[in-house]
Amino acid sequence: MTAEPRPGLREVAPYVSPQLDVPARLNTNECPLPLPAGFADDLAEAVRGLSLNRYPDGQMRELRAAIADVHGHPVDGVWVAGGSNEILTQLLSAYGGPGRTSLTFEPTYLLHTRLSWLTHTTHAALELPADFVLTVDQVAGAAAAEPDVVFVCSPNNPTGNAQPVATVSALADALPSALVVVDEAYVEFGGESALPLVASAPNVVVVRTFSKAFALAGARLGYLLADPAVVEDLQRVRIPYHLSALGQTAGLVALRHRDDALAALVAIRDQRDRIAGALAATDGVTPYPSDANFVLFEPPGDAVAVWQGLLDGGVLVRDLTAVVPNALRVTAGTPAETDLFLTRLEEVLAA
Repeated sequence: MTAEPRPGLREVAPYVSPQLDVPARLNTNECPLPLPAGFADDLAEAVRGLSLNRYPDGQMRELRAAIADVHGHPVDGVWVAGGSNEILTQLLSAYGGPGRTSLTFEPTYLLHTRLSWLTHTTHAALELPADFVLTVDQVAGAAAAEPDVVFVCSPNNPTGNAQPVATVSALADALPSALVVVDEAYVEFGGESALPLVASAPNVVVVRTFSKAFALAGARLGYLLADPAVVEDLQRVRIPYHLSALGQTAGLVALRHRDDALAALVAIRDQRDRIAGALAATDGVTPYPSDANFVLFEPPGDAVAVWQGLLDGGVLVRDLTAVVPNALRVTAGTPAETDLFLTRLEEVLAA
Protein backbone atom coordinates (compact mmCIF):
# COMPACT_ATOMS: atom_id res chain seq x y z
CA MET A 1 0.00 0.00 0.00
CA THR A 2 1.15 3.54 -0.77
CA ALA A 3 0.01 6.68 1.02
CA GLU A 4 -1.54 9.26 -1.29
CA PRO A 5 -0.62 12.95 -0.93
CA ARG A 6 -3.12 15.78 -1.30
CA PRO A 7 -4.70 16.05 -4.78
CA GLY A 8 -2.44 17.70 -7.32
CA LEU A 9 0.67 17.68 -5.14
CA ARG A 10 2.73 15.45 -7.42
CA GLU A 11 1.84 17.59 -10.41
CA VAL A 12 3.84 20.43 -8.86
CA ALA A 13 7.62 20.46 -9.25
CA PRO A 14 9.77 21.16 -6.16
CA TYR A 15 11.00 24.74 -5.83
CA VAL A 16 14.76 24.54 -6.25
CA SER A 17 17.47 27.15 -6.78
CA PRO A 18 20.61 25.52 -8.21
CA GLN A 19 23.57 25.46 -5.84
CA LEU A 20 26.45 24.50 -8.07
CA ASP A 21 30.15 24.55 -7.25
CA VAL A 22 31.32 27.23 -9.68
CA PRO A 23 33.77 30.14 -9.36
CA ALA A 24 30.97 32.74 -9.50
CA ARG A 25 27.57 31.74 -8.10
CA LEU A 26 25.46 34.78 -8.92
CA ASN A 27 21.96 33.31 -9.06
CA THR A 28 20.42 33.61 -5.59
CA ASN A 29 21.00 37.25 -4.58
CA GLU A 30 23.08 36.39 -1.54
CA CYS A 31 25.42 38.95 -0.04
CA PRO A 32 28.89 38.19 -1.43
CA LEU A 33 30.63 39.62 1.63
CA PRO A 34 30.44 37.92 5.03
CA LEU A 35 30.20 39.95 8.19
CA PRO A 36 33.66 40.67 9.69
CA ALA A 37 35.55 38.22 11.86
CA GLY A 38 34.40 40.08 14.96
CA PHE A 39 30.85 38.95 14.24
CA ALA A 40 31.88 35.30 14.13
CA ASP A 41 33.83 35.70 17.39
CA ASP A 42 30.90 37.40 19.12
CA LEU A 43 28.48 34.78 17.80
CA ALA A 44 30.67 31.92 19.02
CA GLU A 45 30.87 33.48 22.46
CA ALA A 46 27.09 34.01 22.59
CA VAL A 47 26.38 30.44 21.48
CA ARG A 48 28.64 29.08 24.22
CA GLY A 49 26.35 30.73 26.74
CA LEU A 50 23.13 29.13 25.45
CA SER A 51 21.27 26.41 27.33
CA LEU A 52 20.42 24.28 24.31
CA ASN A 53 18.83 21.63 26.52
CA ARG A 54 15.97 24.11 27.04
CA TYR A 55 13.43 25.36 24.52
CA PRO A 56 14.12 28.84 23.14
CA ASP A 57 12.16 31.93 24.15
CA GLY A 58 8.92 31.31 22.27
CA GLN A 59 8.15 35.03 22.16
CA MET A 60 11.65 35.95 20.93
CA ARG A 61 11.45 38.94 23.26
CA GLU A 62 15.06 40.12 23.16
CA LEU A 63 15.35 39.89 19.38
CA ARG A 64 11.98 41.55 18.78
CA ALA A 65 12.96 44.37 21.13
CA ALA A 66 16.26 44.87 19.31
CA ILE A 67 14.53 45.02 15.91
CA ALA A 68 11.92 47.41 17.30
CA ASP A 69 14.71 49.67 18.55
CA VAL A 70 16.43 49.71 15.14
CA HIS A 71 13.24 50.74 13.31
CA GLY A 72 11.58 52.87 15.98
CA HIS A 73 8.57 50.55 15.78
CA PRO A 74 6.44 49.22 18.66
CA VAL A 75 7.80 45.92 19.89
CA ASP A 76 4.33 44.34 19.89
CA GLY A 77 4.21 45.06 16.16
CA VAL A 78 7.40 43.08 15.48
CA TRP A 79 7.49 39.37 14.65
CA VAL A 80 10.39 37.10 13.68
CA ALA A 81 10.56 33.72 11.95
CA GLY A 82 12.86 31.37 10.09
CA GLY A 83 13.39 33.50 7.01
CA SER A 84 10.99 35.95 5.39
CA ASN A 85 9.35 33.04 3.56
CA GLU A 86 8.15 31.66 6.89
CA ILE A 87 6.72 35.09 7.72
CA LEU A 88 4.89 35.07 4.38
CA THR A 89 3.58 31.56 5.05
CA GLN A 90 2.30 32.60 8.46
CA LEU A 91 0.58 35.66 6.97
CA LEU A 92 -1.17 33.50 4.38
CA SER A 93 -2.12 30.98 7.06
CA ALA A 94 -3.76 33.78 9.03
CA TYR A 95 -5.26 35.91 6.25
CA GLY A 96 -5.48 33.50 3.33
CA GLY A 97 -6.57 29.89 3.21
CA PRO A 98 -9.54 28.08 1.64
CA GLY A 99 -12.15 30.42 0.22
CA ARG A 100 -9.81 33.42 0.30
CA THR A 101 -7.70 35.03 -2.42
CA SER A 102 -4.19 36.45 -2.76
CA LEU A 103 -3.15 38.84 -5.51
CA THR A 104 0.27 39.46 -7.07
CA PHE A 105 1.53 41.91 -9.67
CA GLU A 106 3.51 39.97 -12.23
CA PRO A 107 6.34 39.44 -12.84
CA THR A 108 7.32 39.22 -9.20
CA TYR A 109 8.72 36.91 -6.53
CA LEU A 110 7.68 33.37 -7.39
CA LEU A 111 7.24 32.32 -3.76
CA HIS A 112 4.21 34.59 -3.31
CA THR A 113 2.30 32.36 -5.71
CA ARG A 114 3.90 29.19 -4.41
CA LEU A 115 3.03 29.91 -0.79
CA SER A 116 -0.53 30.77 -1.77
CA TRP A 117 -0.82 27.28 -3.25
CA LEU A 118 0.81 25.78 -0.15
CA THR A 119 -1.76 27.42 2.15
CA HIS A 120 -4.76 26.57 -0.10
CA THR A 121 -5.23 30.24 -0.93
CA THR A 122 -6.73 31.00 -4.34
CA HIS A 123 -4.27 33.09 -6.35
CA ALA A 124 -5.01 35.86 -8.83
CA ALA A 125 -2.52 37.99 -10.80
CA LEU A 126 -2.40 41.32 -12.56
CA GLU A 127 0.30 42.30 -15.05
CA LEU A 128 2.69 45.14 -14.35
CA PRO A 129 3.24 47.66 -17.15
CA ALA A 130 6.27 47.45 -19.43
CA ASP A 131 8.50 49.33 -16.98
CA PHE A 132 7.31 47.09 -14.09
CA VAL A 133 6.22 50.10 -11.97
CA LEU A 134 2.86 49.97 -10.18
CA THR A 135 0.35 52.59 -11.31
CA VAL A 136 -3.22 53.61 -10.54
CA ASP A 137 -4.33 51.14 -13.22
CA GLN A 138 -3.05 48.21 -11.14
CA VAL A 139 -4.64 49.72 -8.03
CA ALA A 140 -7.99 49.87 -9.82
CA GLY A 141 -7.59 46.30 -11.04
CA ALA A 142 -6.76 45.10 -7.54
CA ALA A 143 -9.79 46.87 -6.08
CA ALA A 144 -12.01 45.17 -8.66
CA ALA A 145 -10.53 41.75 -7.82
CA GLU A 146 -11.33 42.17 -4.11
CA PRO A 147 -8.48 39.99 -2.76
CA ASP A 148 -7.89 39.23 0.90
CA VAL A 149 -4.08 39.47 0.65
CA VAL A 150 -2.07 41.61 -1.79
CA PHE A 151 1.66 41.22 -2.31
CA VAL A 152 3.88 44.11 -3.36
CA CYS A 153 7.57 43.35 -3.76
CA SER A 154 9.72 46.48 -3.49
CA PRO A 155 12.37 46.47 -4.79
CA ASN A 156 10.71 43.92 -7.02
CA ASN A 157 12.28 40.54 -7.61
CA PRO A 158 13.17 39.73 -10.39
CA THR A 159 12.91 43.15 -12.08
CA GLY A 160 14.88 45.15 -9.49
CA ASN A 161 12.79 48.34 -9.41
CA ALA A 162 11.26 49.82 -6.27
CA GLN A 163 7.53 50.52 -6.23
CA PRO A 164 6.20 54.00 -5.37
CA VAL A 165 5.13 54.23 -1.74
CA ALA A 166 2.31 56.57 -2.76
CA THR A 167 0.90 53.81 -4.97
CA VAL A 168 1.16 51.29 -2.13
CA SER A 169 -0.73 53.76 0.04
CA ALA A 170 -3.42 54.09 -2.63
CA LEU A 171 -3.64 50.30 -2.78
CA ALA A 172 -4.18 50.08 0.99
CA ASP A 173 -6.86 52.77 0.79
CA ALA A 174 -8.62 51.01 -2.10
CA LEU A 175 -8.64 47.67 -0.23
CA PRO A 176 -9.23 48.54 3.44
CA SER A 177 -10.25 44.98 4.34
CA ALA A 178 -7.27 43.34 2.61
CA LEU A 179 -3.80 42.78 4.02
CA VAL A 180 -1.21 44.59 1.86
CA VAL A 181 2.09 42.75 2.28
CA VAL A 182 5.10 44.80 1.20
CA ASP A 183 8.03 42.45 0.73
CA GLU A 184 11.13 44.57 1.31
CA ALA A 185 13.84 41.91 1.19
CA TYR A 186 16.07 44.24 -0.85
CA VAL A 187 15.11 47.68 0.45
CA GLU A 188 18.48 48.29 2.13
CA PHE A 189 20.01 48.42 -1.37
CA GLY A 190 17.63 51.10 -2.66
CA GLY A 191 14.11 52.43 -2.83
CA GLU A 192 11.81 53.89 -0.20
CA SER A 193 10.33 51.80 2.59
CA ALA A 194 6.57 51.55 3.12
CA LEU A 195 7.10 51.29 6.89
CA PRO A 196 5.81 54.85 7.58
CA LEU A 197 2.44 53.77 6.18
CA VAL A 198 1.86 51.19 8.92
CA ALA A 199 0.95 53.74 11.60
CA SER A 200 -1.93 55.22 9.59
CA ALA A 201 -2.79 52.15 7.49
CA PRO A 202 -2.89 49.11 9.79
CA ASN A 203 -3.69 46.83 6.84
CA VAL A 204 -0.13 47.42 5.54
CA VAL A 205 2.65 45.13 6.77
CA VAL A 206 6.35 45.22 5.91
CA VAL A 207 8.43 42.06 5.62
CA ARG A 208 12.23 42.17 5.89
CA THR A 209 15.06 39.64 5.92
CA PHE A 210 18.51 39.15 7.43
CA SER A 211 19.54 37.14 4.35
CA LYS A 212 20.56 39.97 2.03
CA ALA A 213 21.87 43.16 3.61
CA PHE A 214 22.84 41.40 6.87
CA ALA A 215 24.75 38.63 5.05
CA LEU A 216 22.94 35.94 7.05
CA ALA A 217 21.29 33.81 4.38
CA GLY A 218 22.59 30.69 6.13
CA ALA A 219 20.89 31.62 9.42
CA ARG A 220 17.36 31.84 7.92
CA LEU A 221 15.94 34.90 9.68
CA GLY A 222 13.13 37.18 8.57
CA TYR A 223 10.91 39.64 10.38
CA LEU A 224 7.65 41.56 10.16
CA LEU A 225 6.85 45.19 11.03
CA ALA A 226 3.11 45.62 11.40
CA ASP A 227 0.18 46.72 13.48
CA PRO A 228 0.15 44.76 16.77
CA ALA A 229 -3.19 43.15 15.81
CA VAL A 230 -1.45 41.40 12.89
CA VAL A 231 1.20 39.98 15.22
CA GLU A 232 -1.57 38.73 17.50
CA ASP A 233 -3.06 36.87 14.54
CA LEU A 234 0.29 35.31 13.67
CA GLN A 235 0.56 34.07 17.24
CA ARG A 236 -2.50 31.96 16.47
CA VAL A 237 -0.99 30.18 13.45
CA ARG A 238 2.68 29.86 14.37
CA ILE A 239 4.07 26.53 15.54
CA PRO A 240 5.51 26.46 19.08
CA TYR A 241 9.13 27.57 19.48
CA HIS A 242 9.39 28.13 15.73
CA LEU A 243 12.65 30.10 15.92
CA SER A 244 15.60 28.34 17.53
CA ALA A 245 17.83 29.82 20.20
CA LEU A 246 20.67 29.66 17.67
CA GLY A 247 18.68 31.72 15.17
CA GLN A 248 17.62 34.27 17.74
CA THR A 249 21.21 34.64 18.93
CA ALA A 250 22.52 35.08 15.39
CA GLY A 251 20.01 37.86 14.82
CA LEU A 252 20.94 39.66 18.03
CA VAL A 253 24.66 39.50 17.29
CA ALA A 254 24.09 40.63 13.68
CA LEU A 255 22.18 43.68 14.91
CA ARG A 256 25.15 44.60 17.10
CA HIS A 257 27.23 44.56 13.91
CA ARG A 258 24.61 46.47 11.90
CA ASP A 259 27.04 49.29 11.05
CA ASP A 260 29.45 46.77 9.52
CA ALA A 261 26.64 45.28 7.42
CA LEU A 262 25.44 48.67 6.20
CA ALA A 263 28.97 49.70 5.28
CA ALA A 264 29.25 46.66 3.00
CA LEU A 265 26.18 47.79 1.06
CA VAL A 266 28.20 50.53 -0.61
CA ALA A 267 30.51 47.98 -2.24
CA ILE A 268 27.56 45.85 -3.35
CA ARG A 269 25.76 48.82 -4.90
CA ASP A 270 28.99 49.74 -6.70
CA GLN A 271 29.16 46.28 -8.28
CA ARG A 272 25.46 46.42 -9.20
CA ASP A 273 25.96 49.77 -10.92
CA ARG A 274 29.14 48.52 -12.59
CA ILE A 275 27.25 45.52 -14.00
CA ALA A 276 24.34 47.66 -15.16
CA GLY A 277 26.68 50.12 -16.87
CA ALA A 278 28.68 47.40 -18.61
CA LEU A 279 25.52 45.67 -19.82
CA ALA A 280 24.09 48.94 -21.12
CA ALA A 281 27.30 49.47 -23.11
CA THR A 282 27.13 45.99 -24.68
CA ASP A 283 25.53 45.78 -28.10
CA GLY A 284 22.20 44.00 -28.09
CA VAL A 285 21.89 43.72 -24.30
CA THR A 286 18.98 45.37 -22.49
CA PRO A 287 19.46 45.82 -18.72
CA TYR A 288 16.60 46.98 -16.49
CA PRO A 289 17.08 49.67 -13.82
CA SER A 290 17.69 48.15 -10.39
CA ASP A 291 17.34 49.34 -6.80
CA ALA A 292 18.27 45.86 -5.50
CA ASN A 293 21.49 43.82 -5.39
CA PHE A 294 20.96 42.28 -8.82
CA VAL A 295 20.35 43.25 -12.43
CA LEU A 296 17.78 41.76 -14.79
CA PHE A 297 18.85 41.82 -18.43
CA GLU A 298 17.89 40.53 -21.84
CA PRO A 299 20.83 39.31 -23.95
CA PRO A 300 20.73 39.17 -27.72
CA GLY A 301 19.69 35.84 -29.19
CA ASP A 302 18.64 32.89 -27.04
CA ALA A 303 18.92 33.70 -23.33
CA VAL A 304 18.95 30.02 -22.35
CA ALA A 305 21.96 29.45 -24.61
CA VAL A 306 23.68 32.46 -23.02
CA TRP A 307 22.89 31.08 -19.55
CA GLN A 308 24.47 27.74 -20.50
CA GLY A 309 27.49 29.45 -22.01
CA LEU A 310 28.05 31.42 -18.82
CA LEU A 311 27.71 28.26 -16.74
CA ASP A 312 30.20 26.45 -18.95
CA GLY A 313 32.57 29.34 -18.19
CA GLY A 314 32.11 29.02 -14.43
CA VAL A 315 29.41 31.67 -13.89
CA LEU A 316 25.95 30.72 -12.61
CA VAL A 317 23.21 33.32 -13.11
CA ARG A 318 19.42 32.88 -12.84
CA ASP A 319 17.44 31.79 -15.88
CA LEU A 320 14.20 33.77 -15.69
CA THR A 321 12.96 33.18 -19.21
CA ALA A 322 9.81 31.53 -17.82
CA VAL A 323 9.00 34.75 -15.93
CA VAL A 324 10.33 37.57 -18.15
CA PRO A 325 10.77 36.61 -21.81
CA ASN A 326 14.41 36.00 -22.75
CA ALA A 327 15.69 37.45 -19.47
CA LEU A 328 18.49 36.49 -17.08
CA ARG A 329 19.28 37.88 -13.64
CA VAL A 330 22.76 38.37 -12.21
CA THR A 331 23.56 39.08 -8.56
CA ALA A 332 26.06 41.79 -7.67
CA GLY A 333 29.01 39.82 -6.33
CA THR A 334 32.60 40.62 -5.45
CA PRO A 335 34.74 42.65 -7.88
CA ALA A 336 36.42 39.40 -8.99
CA GLU A 337 33.05 37.75 -9.61
CA THR A 338 31.91 40.77 -11.61
CA ASP A 339 35.12 40.60 -13.65
CA LEU A 340 34.51 36.94 -14.43
CA PHE A 341 30.85 37.48 -15.32
CA LEU A 342 31.57 40.34 -17.71
CA THR A 343 34.49 38.49 -19.30
CA ARG A 344 32.50 35.30 -19.82
CA LEU A 345 29.48 37.21 -21.13
CA GLU A 346 31.65 38.98 -23.69
CA GLU A 347 33.08 35.62 -24.78
CA VAL A 348 29.64 33.97 -25.02
CA LEU A 349 28.16 36.82 -27.06
CA ALA A 350 31.15 36.87 -29.38
CA ALA A 351 30.98 33.13 -30.07
